[in-house]
Amino acid sequence: MTGAVDNTVNTLDVTMAVVVGGLFTIGFHLMLQRSLMRIVLGFILLGHGTNMLLLVAGGTPGRPPVLEGQPVNPAEPADPLPQAMALTSIVITFGLTAFLMALAYRSWRLSGSDEVRDDVEDRRIDIARQRAGADEVTGPGEENDDDLGEPDGDLGDDGLGEPDGGEGDAGEPDHRDDGTAPEEHR
Repeated sequence: MTGAVDNTVNTLDVTMAVVVGGLFTIGFHLMLQRSLMRIVLGFILLGHGTNMLLLVAGGTPGRPPVLEGQPVNPAEPADPLPQAMALTSIVITFGLTAFLMALAYRSWRLSGSDEVRDDVEDRRIDIARQRAGADEVTGPGEENDDDLGEPDGDLGDDGLGEPDGGEGDAGEPDHRDDGTAPEEHR
């Protein structure tokens, strides 16, 4: 049986599959969090999982990708394409990680927190949908006393859910980027 391909699954393949699956699972879980640093760490883990997946796809480790001057058996050499793709993936992951860390740092400097806040416009759309659903249930002329999560107090002139007299009103300068610590802004 010359030229037969060995299709048995060895322990290294199963171990690498479990490691890649674990990296992807933890990476996706971290990316669904609200903290920007956890999102960056999740992205890093996804990058490592992708690199491991590409290297596992390259074949059995230890075989040279190119055999010079020797007859080539398709089962012997390792595939050089996954190795090149893994190297490219490492460079792209490094660049995007640096960019995401810069964005997270800038967000922390501006807001004093690395947590992603709720979008005010999404909240307004949700309240409008709830009101529309309540009008369908109660009818157009009936009173509805349900509190649908509307914020108490005045929304202000800008309509962003902040009361009048908040930060930046009355011509006050914004000191968030003058080199002061984030807790000094409040």
